[in-house]
Amino acid sequence: MSLEPYDKGTGTRHKAREAALQMLFARDMAGAARKDLAKDYWNELGDETYDERTREFANALAIGTLDNIEAIDATIKTRAEHWRIERMAFVDRNVLRLAVFEFLFFDTPDTVAINEALELARKYSSYEATQFINGVLDAIRQDILNRSKDNESGEVSTTTSASS
Repeated sequence: MSLEPYDKGTGTRHKAREAALQMLFARDMAGAARKDLAKDYWNELGDETYDERTREFANALAIGTLDNIEAIDATIKTRAEHWRIERMAFVDRNVLRLAVFEFLFFDTPDTVAINEALELARKYSSYEATQFINGVLDAIRQDILNRSKDNESGEVSTTTSASS
C-alpha cells in the first residue's frame, strides 16, 4: 500500500465519465431500470480493467444524474433555445446532463466539466454537436456564476444594512 495521497487522476475520471455516458445512453436506448443500471453495465458492457474508484465515480455520475434529472433538464432547457431535450440526440443530451450534474452537484471545476463534456462530444458525436454543447454549457456556467454573484452581493448588502 502506498503512503502517497490518492490522486484523482484525470485519465481515471475521464474513463469514468465515458462509462457514465455509456450507462445513460444504454438507459435511453433500452430503458434499463435505474436500480440495475450500474450493475448491468459493468456485468455486460463495462471495461473489466477499470479499478474500483473509477467504477464508483462512474456510478455516482450516472445514478446522480438520473436522481436529479428534472433539475438538470430544467437547467438545460433555459439555454438550449429551440431544442426540446427529448428531441436532442441521445449522446448530446446525456453529455449535457453529465456536465450540468457536475456543475450543480459535484465540486468539479466548471471548466473541467466543460472540457470533459467536449472531449466526450468529440469522440461520440459530431463537430456541430460539440459546438452546440459548448455554447449551452458556457451559457449555463455563466448563469450559475451570475447567480453566485447575486447571492454574494445580496449577503453583503444585508450585512451592510444591518450594521448601519
